[in-house]
Amino acid sequence: MKSTSKKARILRDLCLIFALVILGLASLVIMRSRGTEGAYAIVQVNGIEISRHSLHMEGTIPVNGGTNLLEIKGNRARLVDADCPDKLCVRQGWIQYTGQCITCLPNKLTVTISGGDDSVELIL
Repeated sequence: MKSTSKKARILRDLCLIFALVILGLASLVIMRSRGTEGAYAIVQVNGIEISRHSLHMEGTIPVNGGTNLLEIKGNRARLVDADCPDKLCVRQGWIQYTGQCITCLPNKLTVTISGGDDSVELIL
């Protein structure tokens, strides 16, 4: 009797794991399909906009007096180099959807994607 209940418990666990994986993949697909690609990478230092770069251009741009290096390629942006000790901003990778942001706390710098389709509204 115990072997039957053990097998049933393992089967239930496998079904639960399978359902969670399917739910996670469905959520990822929905989030990706709803995200709108932005048109600009806005660079701010201490909350003040210092530059705005089109995501339709390609190149590497020194920002914040050269402390950070911004790369724009394929309608995406990322920081490829920074003089901060932990380089967390560099490890954040590519951003391309409106509202996504890269933050470099030691240099007080943010890069935010903006200018995409703003048809989605926040309702409180």
